[in-house]
Amino acid sequence: MKNICNKHRHLILFGMILILAACSKKDQATTTVVLPPTAGETISPPTPFGFYVVGYFPSYRDPATITDQKFRMCNVVNYAFANITATGGLTVANSTVLIAVAAKAKANNSKVFISISGLAADFKNMATTATGRNSFVKNIMQVVRVYGMDGVDVDWEFPRTDDGTDISYAAFMKELSDSCHSGARYYLSAAITAGKYTGVIRDAISSTLWTNNTVDFFNIMAYDDFNTSVPFKHHSDLALAQTCLNYWVNTRGMPATKAVLGIPAYGRPSGITQTGTVLTYNTITSGLGSAMLDSAVVSAGGFTNYTIYYNGIPTVKLKAKLAQSMANGIMMWEKGQDRNDGLSLLKAVCDTIGRAY
Repeated sequence: MKNICNKHRHLILFGMILILAACSKKDQATTTVVLPPTAGETISPPTPFGFYVVGYFPSYRDPATITDQKFRMCNVVNYAFANITATGGLTVANSTVLIAVAAKAKANNSKVFISISGLAADFKNMATTATGRNSFVKNIMQVVRVYGMDGVDVDWEFPRTDDGTDISYAAFMKELSDSCHSGARYYLSAAITAGKYTGVIRDAISSTLWTNNTVDFFNIMAYDDFNTSVPFKHHSDLALAQTCLNYWVNTRGMPATKAVLGIPAYGRPSGITQTGTVLTYNTITSGLGSAMLDSAVVSAGGFTNYTIYYNGIPTVKLKAKLAQSMANGIMMWEKGQDRNDGLSLLKAVCDTIGRAY
C-alpha cells in the first residue's frame, strides 16, 4: 500500500510539473506548489532552530525600505496580518506585500510566518464550536500553503477566563497545532499578554499549551504598560521585561526554550492621550531623541514638549542579555519602526547575542 501511495504521489507531482512547464516564466516565478498533509502522518513539532529573533512586518510597510541586512538579522519574519472575519473566514492584508516580504525574507535565510489577528469577538465566535474551529484551521492552512509560509503566529488579543474563551482558545490552538505539526512541517507561535497583571486575561493562557508541545514558542508582549492618567511611566522598561519572564518561566513553568521576549521599536508618552503622540524609534532618534537614552522631549499630535518613553540601544542590549539568560529569543514590533543604520535596535540585539548578519 505504501508503494502504491508513493507511486500515485509521484504521478501527481509529475502532472503538476507539466502544468507549471506550460505556464509563462512570470507565472513560474511566483507559483508555489505544496502538497497537503498525507493522512496518517506523525504529528510532532518541527526542529527548533536556536535563539529566535522575530521581527513583525505589517502589511502597510514597503519591503523595499527595509534592507537585506535587516532581514538577515531576523530568523523569523511574522507577516501582519491575516485577519479573521465575522463569519470565521480569513483575509490576507495586501497579498502583494506578503509575497514580496516572503521572497525577501527567504532570500536572506529567514523563515516567514503568517500572523493571524482580528477582533476578539470574531475569534470567540469562531472558536466556540468544533465546526467553526475546523473551518478556520483549514482556512489558515490554505494560506500557509498558497503563500509558502514556514509557520503560523496567532495574535488573539485576548482570550479570557470569564467568557469561556480560555477553553475554546486552547482547543483551537490544539487543532491548529495538529495541522501545523503534521509531518513536522510547520511551526506555530503565539503572541501572548505580558503577564504583569493578574486577572482573566493572564489566567486564560493554559500551561497545556507548552506541556503538550502545542505551541513551539511564545512571543511575550512586554510593552504597552502605559497609563493616560499617570505621568512619567515607562511603557517597556527593563523591570517589565524581568517581571514578564519571571512570571511565565519561573512562576508558570513555561520552558525557557519557548519564551521569546518582546521589545518595542516605538515610544509612548504617559499621562496623555496616545492618539497622534506615539512615535517610532526611527522618528524619535532622527529628531531630538538619543539612541543611547530611553526618553526624549518631543512635540507631536498637537502636544508640545512632552516626554516620550522608548528603548534605546543600552536597554535593548540589556534585554537581549536577559533573554539569553532566562529565555530563548527576542521579538520586535515592528521592523519598519527601527533604523536601518548603525543605531538599529535589531543590530544591537544581534551584536549582543552574537548573531551574524
